Amino acid sequence: MFPEYKLVQQCLRRIEDNLGWGTSSEWHNDMFVELSEQIQKRTQVLLSPTTLKRVWGRVNYQSAPSITTLNTLAQFAGYQNWRDFKNSHAVKKPSWLSQKLSPNLGIIMLGASAMTLVFISLYSLTGSKNGADAVDISKIGFSSRPITSGLPNSVVFDLDLDGIRSDSIHIQQYWDPTKTIGLKSGQKQATGQYYFPGYFRAKLLVDGTVLKQHDLFIKTEGWLGTLDYSPIPKYVPEDRIRKGTLSFSQSILEEIASSEQPFFSTYHMVDDFATVSGDNFVLTTSIRNTYREKWAVCQKAAIVILGTKSAMIVEFSIPGCVSEVGVMMSDVYISGKEHDLSGLGVDLSDTQNFKIEVRNKQLRVFLENEQLFIGEYHESLGTIVGIRYRFLGAGEVSYTKLTDLSGHTVALEDDFK
Repeated sequence: MFPEYKLVQQCLRRIEDNLGWGTSSEWHNDMFVELSEQIQKRTQVLLSPTTLKRVWGRVNYQSAPSITTLNTLAQFAGYQNWRDFKNSHAVKKPSWLSQKLSPNLGIIMLGASAMTLVFISLYSLTGSKNGADAVDISKIGFSSRPITSGLPNSVVFDLDLDGIRSDSIHIQQYWDPTKTIGLKSGQKQATGQYYFPGYFRAKLLVDGTVLKQHDLFIKTEGWLGTLDYSPIPKYVPEDRIRKGTLSFSQSILEEIASSEQPFFSTYHMVDDFATVSGDNFVLTTSIRNTYREKWAVCQKAAIVILGTKSAMIVEFSIPGCVSEVGVMMSDVYISGKEHDLSGLGVDLSDTQNFKIEVRNKQLRVFLENEQLFIGEYHESLGTIVGIRYRFLGAGEVSYTKLTDLSGHTVALEDDFK
């Protein structure tokens, strides 16, 4: 345990409190990747996810963090540097201690301080070596191309890993860190499998550090229905969805009802819409739950807005199950287990008319004219590129309209007739 261990722990707790992501013992890999990106945005210093895991004790590593790491963490926590943090948390020694000091103790302390500085300096030089050190990122090639249209779809990644020497090179295909592709040094191509449509941000990682990233657009051809079996969904194309409402045929409903395990079904529309900002829009829609037996008794449903930079998810259930719902607004997540989301408790056995309005990154959810929820977020969704309707079991959509705030730009309108 290094000399400033307790101070470092105080700094980490301050960061955890500021983030509001819950206890760090439950953080998964993707959260350390997100934290790395947030720290770089705010401080202009890149601390790799591996470094952050070491500091947080998620990787067995006994050495002290470098002074660069400490300065960066202190800045992210709201201080000028590590010295400023230490001064703000200094503990005054009792006055009687100075009277008990040995004449030689000052020399001993000076020597210990010198040894600590040498130790930290050595860590700075040796503790952060990885395959990304001294690599000219401009020479790294990373691009992709879908093999076909529609779904499922395979994507070819073209690579130029010039200068990278590491046994930990991966492509993270999208937000789920488990969906990664392992690479070898010098590998020129790799392929990935996509089973769902969306706007993905593929990342090239070396030793956990993002070196390159780019966007990948997997579209639908009209509305697409999926029965979200794991790991591979069942596709229900638009010509097999009943007209008059966006809904599944009776045979599909019977298949859902026969399942002994709970699963979701989803309607997807992902395409190049008219340019509508994910931070300023209105979605009016009418939905109903059509299967609510056995494991679907809570009538859970979600409306998902996909953006080029992030996404928004608004969940509903019957009033007795609102502890299980949540609202994700780009970088902000509100859990029904920690907040009162009783407004989102709605009986969906009958068709309900919702309005989702976002104005300058403030979300309001209405049922008819009654406001059910209000919340704010900080990181932009980008431009809207898709809508999903997700039901535990099955549901139907009888109307959807997506516009800008003025209503003049209509990105999507469908009554399914």
